[in-house]
Amino acid sequence: MTTQLSDVQAVVKRAASEAGFELCGIAPATGAPELNYFPEWIAAGHAGEMKYMEARDEQGALKRASLARVAPWARSVVVCAINYNTDHPYSTQGDDSSRGWISRYAWSREDYHEAVMRRLRQVEAALHEVWSGRPRPPDLVTRCYVDTGPIVERVHGKYAGVGWIGKNTCIINQKQGSWLFLGVILTSLELAPDVSSLNPPAPDRCGTCTRCIEACPTDALIAPYQLDSNRCISYLTIEKRGSISEDLRADMGRHIFGCDICQDVCPWNRKAPTTAAAEFEPRTGLVNPALEWLVEMSAEEFHQTFRRSPVRRAKRSGVRRNAAIAMGNSGNKKFLPVLEKLAADEDESVAESARWARMRLWSPE
Repeated sequence: MTTQLSDVQAVVKRAASEAGFELCGIAPATGAPELNYFPEWIAAGHAGEMKYMEARDEQGALKRASLARVAPWARSVVVCAINYNTDHPYSTQGDDSSRGWISRYAWSREDYHEAVMRRLRQVEAALHEVWSGRPRPPDLVTRCYVDTGPIVERVHGKYAGVGWIGKNTCIINQKQGSWLFLGVILTSLELAPDVSSLNPPAPDRCGTCTRCIEACPTDALIAPYQLDSNRCISYLTIEKRGSISEDLRADMGRHIFGCDICQDVCPWNRKAPTTAAAEFEPRTGLVNPALEWLVEMSAEEFHQTFRRSPVRRAKRSGVRRNAAIAMGNSGNKKFLPVLEKLAADEDESVAESARWARMRLWSPE
C-alpha cells in the first residue's frame, strides 16, 4: 500500500502540472493553528453579512474552524494553485476619471470557479485511475472544491507548501506572487504531506513590510493578517446588499467589483509572471470599464455581458450602485446629468447613491 500511495502522490502532481496548475502540494487534514482564530473573527462580526461563513454542524460548531467537521473521513488535502495574472496595468496605475475598476480575477472569459474546477477534475480523475488494475482502497472518497465549500483554502495551502499567508491575508508564493486561484481535493487517502517537521512551511517573507495595510483606503486590514470584511472594498462592492455606509463611500474610489490594491502594492507581485491560461484573459471592456456604460446597463445587457462571470454575484443593482458611487468619487462633473437621472431610479440603493454622488461632485469636501 505504501508503494501505491507513493504512486498516487507522483501521479497527482504530474496531473496537476499537465492540467495547467503552477503549484501543487499535499497537506494533512488535521487542524491548523490558524483556524483557531476563525471563531474569534466570526464572533467579532468581521464577516459582515456573509452568513455562509457562519455555517455550523449539528453540534453548533463552526464548520470552517475544523476540516474534521466538514469531512471527518478526509485524511489529506491536495491543494492546487493556478496563476490568473494578466499583462495589464494594476488598479493603482489608472487615472481616467470616467472609468472604474473591476478586480483582476473577474475579467476572465470564463468564471474562475468553472475554469479551475475543470482542471481540478482532471487531477481527481488521475488519482482514481492510479487504482486501475490494482486493489482499490476500501471506502476511497474524494471531493473537489473551488471557493465553494466551508474550507479556508489558504490555510491548507500554507501547509501544502504553496506559500505563506501574507499580512493582506492572501497566500503568497515567492516565485508566483499572490495572483493565485486555489482548488482543493479532499481525499480519504493518507498521503505524505509536503510540509513536515523536516520540511516546514514557507517562511513568512512579509518581514517588516506594511505596504498593504497602509495602502488600504478603508482601513480594512485592522492589523497584520487580520481583515474586517465590513470595511473591505471587495466585500462592499460584491457581498453588501442595499445601501453602503456613507463614511466608507468616499474611500471606495472608483471600484465597481472587488479590489486589488493590497495585492497591487505587494512587492512580491512586482515580477509576478503572467498566466498561460487563455480563459483568464479579460473580456472586452472589463479592464477599466466606462462608468456611464455600467450605470445605464439594462437587465438584458447585464445578463449578456456578465454571463458566466463572477460579477453576477454583485447583481445588476450592486454594479449600478457601485458605479454611481464611483462617479461621485471621480471628481468629474460631466456625470452630473447622469446622476440627476439616476437620483430618481426605481432601485432605491442606486437612487440614494446617485444623490450622494451628485452632492459629492458639487461639494467634494
